[in-house]
Amino acid sequence: MSEENEDLKVKEGEQKQDEMSEQKGHHHKHEHHKKKEKKEEIPDEIKKDLEEKDARIKALEDRILYLQADFENFKKIKIKEKQETLKFGNENLIKELLPVLDNLERAIQHSEATEDYKSIHDGVKLILNEFLKALEKAGVKPVEAVGQKFDPNFHEAMFQEEHEGMEPDTVVSEFQRGYMLNDRLIRPSRVGVSKKPDA
Repeated sequence: MSEENEDLKVKEGEQKQDEMSEQKGHHHKHEHHKKKEKKEEIPDEIKKDLEEKDARIKALEDRILYLQADFENFKKIKIKEKQETLKFGNENLIKELLPVLDNLERAIQHSEATEDYKSIHDGVKLILNEFLKALEKAGVKPVEAVGQKFDPNFHEAMFQEEHEGMEPDTVVSEFQRGYMLNDRLIRPSRVGVSKKPDA
C-alpha cells in the first residue's frame, strides 16, 4: 500500500511539474508576444520621424528651386539693364550735342546767303563754345598745353625748336588739342616744345 502511495505522489509531482512547465511556457510565449508588439511599435515612430524629415527636405528643395529661378530672373534683368545702358548710355550727351548740330546747320545756311565773313566767324566761334560746354557737362575738359611745362603724361611732342626767352621743355605750340574725361586722359595734346639753343 505504501508503494502505491509513493507512486501516486510521484505521479502527482510529475503532473505538477508538467503544469508548472506549461504555465512557464505560456508565460514565456506571452512575454515574447509582448516584446514582439513593442518591436512592431518602434518602426512606426521611426516612420513618422522619417516622414517629417522627408517633408523638411522637400521644403528645402522647393526653396532652392525657387531661389535658383529668382536668381536666374535677377541675372536676366541685370543683363537687360547692361544692354540698355550700353545702348542708351550716351543719350544725355547726344541731347546736349543736338543744339550744337542745329546751330552748325544754321551757320552753313547763313554762310551761303552772305559774304559777311566776320559774322560767320563769330557764329562758328559761338557754336564752338556751345560744343565745349556740352562736352564739359559730360566730364570732358581740354588739356592745358601752350605755355605749360612739357609733361609726357599729357603731351605728345611732335618736334623741338629753339625759342628765345622761353625755358627749355616748354610747350610753345599746339597742333591738336588733348582731352580728359573725368580726370582720365583720353587723348594727349600734340605739341611743339622749346629746347636749349645749340652751342
